[in-house]
Amino acid sequence: EDHPAYQAMLGYAKLRYRLMPYIYSVGARVYLEDYTMMRGLIMDFGNDPKVQDIGDEYLFGPGILVNPVTDYRARKRSVYMPAGTNWFDFYTGEFITGGQSRMMDAPLDHMPLLVRSGSIIPAGPAMEYTTQHPQDTLYIHVYTGDDAHFDLYADDGTSYAYEQGAYSIIPMDYTESSGSLIVGDKTGGFTGDLTDRYLRIIWITPQHGSGFMQLPKGRAKRYRGKAITFQRPKNY
Repeated sequence: EDHPAYQAMLGYAKLRYRLMPYIYSVGARVYLEDYTMMRGLIMDFGNDPKVQDIGDEYLFGPGILVNPVTDYRARKRSVYMPAGTNWFDFYTGEFITGGQSRMMDAPLDHMPLLVRSGSIIPAGPAMEYTTQHPQDTLYIHVYTGDDAHFDLYADDGTSYAYEQGAYSIIPMDYTESSGSLIVGDKTGGFTGDLTDRYLRIIWITPQHGSGFMQLPKGRAKRYRGKAITFQRPKNY
């Protein structure tokens, strides 16, 4: 268990479970909207000619830029961040201007990941399997710089009842000009749906970076299916 390769695999497993609300919601878009989970850069950045020949980077859902490391024993790799938006380092929250390449560290335990400005990435608690804990506490990462929208999807997780409409969607909208995040009215529902959720907001700005695995302190705000608003702190 103390082998570096084991620790790397364990780290990715933990990250997957933290990201489950995001992954599950993006998967729902594949079913509901014919979306694609793994997206070549040309699909979202067609106005940037530099992405046309990039075959070793992709978007995972709408917000996460993935940069696999395929060279044997490489511990760095060049990453191009598409123009038309800016980016945040997934692990540190560092702000990076789009339209440039950068040599980024790629230690064995993580590949370079970035998040585009104007993204909402919901995360759940640390788990070892999907039903270990109810996802009644959510950490909502708001990557500022542009307006953002995300639909948080949920269903019973065990049946095909979603095919008959047994699922819920909670819309989330961030407005850059006002610095406000509105978690809107929940629509739909299913057997076993949570009536209460507790939301903690993590604001990631150029002046205040935050790594994804850093959990915020302070009290969470209860969400009971009706719209509530969160305001970005003035000093952010």
